[in-house]
Amino acid sequence: MSKTQEQNQAAADLLAKRLRLLLDVKTAETGTEPSHSVIAAFLNERGVNLSRSRWTYMVNGHRKVDDPLVFEGLAEFFDVDVAFLTGNSDVSAPDKVNAQLDLVRAMRAARVKSYATRTLGDLSPKTLEAITKFLDEEITE
Repeated sequence: MSKTQEQNQAAADLLAKRLRLLLDVKTAETGTEPSHSVIAAFLNERGVNLSRSRWTYMVNGHRKVDDPLVFEGLAEFFDVDVAFLTGNSDVSAPDKVNAQLDLVRAMRAARVKSYATRTLGDLSPKTLEAITKFLDEEITE
């Protein structure tokens, strides 16, 4: 892989990571993950087209995207600065995103705890306590 290809893949991976993070935050805020249809309709109202295939490869990091109008629309949808989507790895997450991350982690840990309790129902209280302690420690990191 050439240096340019590596740089393009790194940019695609970074965008995908940030989009997934923003989807998690939006899910925490609204209780449901925004679908492609919702995001595409939001962008369409602003004169920007986002096909399902383009969204899929953006959110999965399959290809580098250089479309300022898409980035501007997504930044507006997720209520973040465009630089967070288009910036390099030195651009940190907005305060709003960082504030929601604890909630996202707590929700995920609660789902794991609930799943473990249902699936491993015959565990001793000591074992369940150890699982809970481990998950709580993971949340705080």
